[in-house]
Amino acid sequence: MRKKLLKLWQNKFIKNYLILIVLLSFLELTFRIISNLKLFSIEEVRIFLGLNIISLLFSFITSFIPKIGAKIFNLIFILFISIYGIAELGFKNFIGTFISIQTSSQAGAVISYFWDYIRSFEICFYLMLVPFILLVIYYIYFDKKITFDLPKKKKNIKNVFYNISKVLLIIILCICYYATLKLDFMQNKTQALTSYNLFKKPTNPSLVVNDFGYIGFGILDVKEHFFPGEEVDVNVGYNPNLIPNSNIILPNEEKDKKEQVTINNEIWKNIINEENNTNYNTLNKYFISNKSTFTNSYTGSFENKNLILIMIESGSNIMFSNKELYPNLNKLYNEGWSWKNYYSPRSTCSTGNNEMSGMTGLYTIYNNCTSNVYRKNTYFESIFNLFNDKGYYTNSFHDHIDQYYYRTQIHKNMGSQKFYKVTDMNLKYGPNYGDWASDEEMMEFYLKELDKNDTDKPFMSWITTVTTHMPYSSPSTYNDKYIDMMPEEYSKDVRRYMSKLKVVDNAIGVLVDGLKKRDLLNDTVIVIYCDHYPYGIANKNLTPALGYEVNIDNNVDAVPFIIYNPSLKHKVYNEYTSYINITPTIANLFNLNYDSRLYLGSDILSDEYEEMVIFSDGSWKNKYGFYDATSNEINYYTKKVYSDEEILAINEEISIKLNMSSLAIKSNYFSYLKEKLDSYSAST
Repeated sequence: MRKKLLKLWQNKFIKNYLILIVLLSFLELTFRIISNLKLFSIEEVRIFLGLNIISLLFSFITSFIPKIGAKIFNLIFILFISIYGIAELGFKNFIGTFISIQTSSQAGAVISYFWDYIRSFEICFYLMLVPFILLVIYYIYFDKKITFDLPKKKKNIKNVFYNISKVLLIIILCICYYATLKLDFMQNKTQALTSYNLFKKPTNPSLVVNDFGYIGFGILDVKEHFFPGEEVDVNVGYNPNLIPNSNIILPNEEKDKKEQVTINNEIWKNIINEENNTNYNTLNKYFISNKSTFTNSYTGSFENKNLILIMIESGSNIMFSNKELYPNLNKLYNEGWSWKNYYSPRSTCSTGNNEMSGMTGLYTIYNNCTSNVYRKNTYFESIFNLFNDKGYYTNSFHDHIDQYYYRTQIHKNMGSQKFYKVTDMNLKYGPNYGDWASDEEMMEFYLKELDKNDTDKPFMSWITTVTTHMPYSSPSTYNDKYIDMMPEEYSKDVRRYMSKLKVVDNAIGVLVDGLKKRDLLNDTVIVIYCDHYPYGIANKNLTPALGYEVNIDNNVDAVPFIIYNPSLKHKVYNEYTSYINITPTIANLFNLNYDSRLYLGSDILSDEYEEMVIFSDGSWKNKYGFYDATSNEINYYTKKVYSDEEILAINEEISIKLNMSSLAIKSNYFSYLKEKLDSYSAST
């Protein structure tokens, strides 16, 4: 028996297959455990089938080359797959998303903070190297010892049939694999995107990793890059007979409310009837049928006032941990309106993409740097253009260069009448990720620009800060400027971050004091949100500083959202919300002329608002619980329990929103729609 097993083991094809299938299975299992993905799930059947296909295919190829060549191939292949797995785990932990070829435009940024990325790795990530180490040990110490003298194979008809049988086995497994994409029992009944749709178009990396494994995701990502799949067809439920002038029938006592709709439905229907482009018409039908909102008690609360909207780089609720350290931010928080359950979900390029979402009320595309890739797009419904139409002077500021995001072009196409980058403001800044510019100095420049505004127009300004940007692992001017003031019980990277955050607080103080001296504060509304939490700091270090567990239910993405004006009565809102709702909310508060159907977000102060935060991977959170799209599990906060049908309905609605937003951006839909509407206006 031993002799037969040894003889079988000496078969190069079988030996290589067994080595690969065992090691690849170990890697996938380890990856799932570290990622907290469900074990013993139906998806693992598909993943194991895929690993068998890969192992058989590579074993078949290496069976035609010398043994030393097969060994070298196996070593390189397992090492590559192991390092790729570590990189994916690290990126998910560091940024919140998986690496994709589609995000190659951010390669420079990743290289710049490479060591901070490496330092963020958990020790358990390196378990992914165990298979490679075992393979090296086996080849060095054991492979030569297990020998068996065999006669050299002669090329004969048996060998030909043997090779054909290998190919047939691979083909049969491929057919079985394809069947898993279609068979009902292989689908998750609460998942809106089927495995087949994800296989054709892997637009959601988290779901793809769960359904196909991280190795399968890597293969599908390469396939999508070179051979893009077709967009998934979406039934938008358009029925022209069910679209009245008002989409919602109000009770008699609410007849004084007006629907926030500006586009004439009859014109829009004519555009639909005349349009031959399938994508444009899908979008036309979706947006004309989209839910609208009505005026409410908040409508026009800030009409004709000035607006300064500030997106804080790497903001966090740490700013409310100490009133003495951060008096200015706490003043705005405790005297204005603030949202307890505001989130800035991370995307592939969180700063640029979340800035774009804040300006447009659209979801960016999960697997690319949407703001960069589609920087030539125009949006007549953006926050800048809404204020432009109201007669405001608009401008925008960011105290860095166009190193990672092409803001000079993006802001112009968004409608900003004037964009200032760090060199336009003549601010001091360090190269790459050394010393960033000072937000205090930017605010001083901004106030001087206000002094130059000799028009009677109200102003709307967008300011994106930078001082709090990572890294926090090494000494720098702002990392260490206030570090001695920070609590010693926190880790050094947290204390350095808090030192930088002190600069932001000072900048807010400069702004508020400057507005007060210019007698502008009472007539100005300040809105603050954050692009993302300070990633680059390990979650275990953030938890003590924040005072709550950040690893649970995407709590790490909870950041501040504040609306401030001296006239406001302080109020804390509990509704779950995110940056997707900023533009429609502000549009209502300033009584701007806008069509609420054109936004994927909604006015969070409206009676029609359905509170929910949607994360990039399709996960969601509301007052009832948190649904994890990757694991297809929900953590409840109340006694309310969703049925599978209800979860599926929510997931399908979210999937449609994300797909429609993606399609609108890819097709530059809003530029097209404006051109069509202008054409009809000119003809009448």
